[in-house]
Amino acid sequence: MAHPIKKIHLALLVIVLLVLIWSGISPKSYLTWSLEVGPATAGIIILAIAYRKFQFTTLVYIILSVLCIWMFIGGHYTYERVPLFNWIKEQFHLKRNEYDRVGHFLKGFAAIAIREVLIRKSCLKPSKWLIFLVLCVVLALSASYEIAEWLAAEILGREAHDFLGTQGDIWDSEWDMSLAFLGGVLSLLTLSRLHQYYLNKKGTHSK
Repeated sequence: MAHPIKKIHLALLVIVLLVLIWSGISPKSYLTWSLEVGPATAGIIILAIAYRKFQFTTLVYIILSVLCIWMFIGGHYTYERVPLFNWIKEQFHLKRNEYDRVGHFLKGFAAIAIREVLIRKSCLKPSKWLIFLVLCVVLALSASYEIAEWLAAEILGREAHDFLGTQGDIWDSEWDMSLAFLGGVLSLLTLSRLHQYYLNKKGTHSK
């Protein structure tokens, strides 16, 4: 059964697309920009195509919108040059611009979207096993992203420097995956009950 388009979902889409357009205006590097915004843009297209058949709860769309906007801002400036986080770096005498670290932590909040898919499209119910599997998927997606960055570095060489954004940290990939995992844990601890409320209100069931 097709679902009607909700105004709040349309508003979120418009906001995200406006930020995408802004990010593409004179970015630091169009190559880096395309690499950074590509995955999020592909995700938006997939969600739009699937919307009529599979409509997420508004909570999930809000989380995904924040993640897309974060990636678009990073794509415009490059992750290690986002002005606000450069200011934070200077004010607190940090060794690096932490925009990338915060971004990977926030990506862990996609766990709520994964939780919804598993509840609605499998026989899984809210349980410890559901939490375990959601976090496994979060780690798998994070690892896949790090592998994609490695492949980009192998293919593009120095041109992929801004996309990698390691800022000289040899443990950057491990930090990114760990922070995504922590973000997933925190999102499940803080948002699962609210998410379940919206699922019940929506009247969705496992299929």
